[in-house]
Amino acid sequence: MFGCQQNLIKDSENLPFLEYLCRTANKLINCGVYLARQWYFKCNYITGKYDLEKELKQNFNYQFLHSQAAQQTLRGVAESFKSYKELSKKYLKGELENRPRLPKYRKKGGLGTITYPKQALRLKEDKVRIPLGLKVKAAFGVDAFLLPIPANLDFKKIREIRILPRNGCFYVEWVYQLEPQQMELDKDKVLGIDHGLDNWLTCISNTRTSFIVDGKHLKSVNQWYNKQIATIKENKPQGFWSKRLSHITEKRNRQMRDAVNKAARLVINHCLENGIGRVVFGWNKGQKNGINIGAKNNQKFVQIPTAKLKERIKQLCKLYGIEFVETEESYTSKASFLDDDFLPTFGAKPESWKPSGKRIKRGLYCTQNGLFVNADCNGAANILRKVAATLGLCLKEVSSGVLTTPVRVHYWTASESPSL
Repeated sequence: MFGCQQNLIKDSENLPFLEYLCRTANKLINCGVYLARQWYFKCNYITGKYDLEKELKQNFNYQFLHSQAAQQTLRGVAESFKSYKELSKKYLKGELENRPRLPKYRKKGGLGTITYPKQALRLKEDKVRIPLGLKVKAAFGVDAFLLPIPANLDFKKIREIRILPRNGCFYVEWVYQLEPQQMELDKDKVLGIDHGLDNWLTCISNTRTSFIVDGKHLKSVNQWYNKQIATIKENKPQGFWSKRLSHITEKRNRQMRDAVNKAARLVINHCLENGIGRVVFGWNKGQKNGINIGAKNNQKFVQIPTAKLKERIKQLCKLYGIEFVETEESYTSKASFLDDDFLPTFGAKPESWKPSGKRIKRGLYCTQNGLFVNADCNGAANILRKVAATLGLCLKEVSSGVLTTPVRVHYWTASESPSL
């Protein structure tokens, strides 16, 4: 299993090198895309892993990059065409709804991602030497530059680095080997997760614990971002963009990534502390497409990166040996958990089906016997009930007390994740 860590490059001395590498990589990507598209149109041939680098070895852009970095760049193009081929097969079988498209050209004059494998890197004191290639050395007398390595990483575990240009900034992504952690966990102990907006994640377990990861701060960050963008773009032509917009967007993206990492860590830490060996995440595929919960709520719901959070939780579960289960969550918010209502799947609801309880206002659910519980906790408990029979789960410990008094957790006050 591999992990990655991103670092923003603030050293102005290295910015010319980074811009040169990414600009040249962008040109080489377009050369590879052109050649691969021509092979497809004229010969109906999907390029192989090594075909592009064999054909483009004499290309000007290839020669002005380090050979291994150029090879990795073209192999990335080959991988995108291979993905197109596999997706096309799924589409023809009816397993994919939307028809895939051939990889397109990148914007002319733009910046592309460049990758260096471990073999091309050298450790020099506390910095990593990034080679530029023989052609650059012959033309400019410079053959390499240095980037500081994060203090919490071991150079021996690094597999590759990626230089990512994004919104006027440059990031170095360090990809390293992760060793799975052996933890003593019980698969009979399970955590159910229901996602939303104000309550970003509502988590309930069969170990008599429940908590809510607050989402109001994230909504506020996103709302402020949209307000700034709207103010700057007012009375501007379609497609207007500026350095200020890039700066604001990148800041917002960093805040979103930080929120995803901290919220995922809160969930995993709770599982480790309570010996929970399974996580069940309620998720409806394509739920953001065509959603209609009001114009303002639509924007908030679509822009919150819950899908990335789900994937991050899944990655961490794999690292610690926690089983991750994803299940559809239709009717979990309407049915009453304490009354053991039948839970139909989407599109298969009987005409006579009615929940015994009802949601009387935001955050409050009333059961058949008049007991008030947290509405999102009720939904999370029903998510567990969706898979209880399949996984052989015992939910006797999910009581009314757990459904009524969940602990609210603020992810932005969470401590930093431990170094891996």
